[in-house]
Amino acid sequence: MSLQDTPRGERVHIALFGRRNAGKSSLINALTGQQISIVSDVAGTTTDPVFKAMELLPIGPVVMIDTPGLDDEGTLGLLRIERARAVLEKTDAAIIAADSQNEIGDFEREILSQIKDRKIPAILVLNKSDLAGPDTDLPAHSFALQKELHVPVVIASGVTGEGIEDLKQALIRILPEDEDKFHLVGDLLSPSDIVVLVVPIDKAAPKGRLILPQQQTIRDILEADAIAVITKEYELRDTLASLGKKPRLVITDSQVFAKVSADTPKDIPLTSFSILFARYKGDLPVLVRGAKTIDTLKNGDKILIAEGCTHHRQCDDIGTVKLPRWIRQYTGKDIEFVFTSGGTYPSDLTPYRMIVHCGSCMLNRREMHYRIHSAEKAGIPIVNYGVLIAHMQGILPRVLEPFPLAAMEAQ
Repeated sequence: MSLQDTPRGERVHIALFGRRNAGKSSLINALTGQQISIVSDVAGTTTDPVFKAMELLPIGPVVMIDTPGLDDEGTLGLLRIERARAVLEKTDAAIIAADSQNEIGDFEREILSQIKDRKIPAILVLNKSDLAGPDTDLPAHSFALQKELHVPVVIASGVTGEGIEDLKQALIRILPEDEDKFHLVGDLLSPSDIVVLVVPIDKAAPKGRLILPQQQTIRDILEADAIAVITKEYELRDTLASLGKKPRLVITDSQVFAKVSADTPKDIPLTSFSILFARYKGDLPVLVRGAKTIDTLKNGDKILIAEGCTHHRQCDDIGTVKLPRWIRQYTGKDIEFVFTSGGTYPSDLTPYRMIVHCGSCMLNRREMHYRIHSAEKAGIPIVNYGVLIAHMQGILPRVLEPFPLAAMEAQ
């Protein structure tokens, strides 16, 4: 997988916030060397968050996010502000853009406070340095602000390019360095281990391609110097019989859990792509606890089924068709279902008895944790597809065996 192929959910999300006409768009264009955002002297030119997946050397694959001004006005302005604030929940690093000709006031301090509350590393940029008057001592001003606000302060101009390299270096310094501690499957493997992947041909995947969780799992196996063997659910028995040694792990699509569990000997660990992503992007013990809620549902309860991406719905779509059918069959209850997809996620979760979330392969880790935290804060149990399907089929303890801490929640 090249850097250009890196999925959005695996990229560092860098967002710019600030007042209207603070020069956020010009900073993004200068940082990226591309005309990503429209630049204008008219305040409020950016009306919606603009996402651009790209390479920002030497950082690597990133998503740059230009946001509307947080001081917008009127009914539409409030909607734009709401969309801009929603970007915070997926931001790995924030740049606060301020016009160097103006004082840093309560407005910027409030933005910074919200960013710090979320433990997002941030940089304050005194932009438009090319327009600063001859009597303006920007270095002294920036030093005083850095001491007061406890964030790095960079002097820059999105128009002339002054300070842009300093901004890149500041980003490198504030970005977290612990990403390697999060594993998909590689930490479970040793070199030369065999992993059997059970991959049904998913009608929802683009023709000729595997779906993203399968692609990423294969890549992680190979990076662990292990061996990936790919088979379909009806060929699993023959595949296992043909191997020269017992596989370290069988990983399956959750939709065929029952058959794969029946065909996989008990002494071979079994799990699913969705459960791997529950651990990698989310909080597996919390999601396992949420699965138990399915046994307490009553007629009329409302379930939110949330997906992190948008895709063309097939006639037997997992989220909108199969899961509601399986849940009704399992519970025997008349359940109401509400569906969301992509960046849409309700701010008020209280109407729901539980939340069933996809594997989140298209969301970054910060956004998935925000969704889980929001559910916990509202007191609403949350579970993901694979965990719930395994629970309903009575095999959850088995497929959690590779993850002892989560397995304790299933007991």
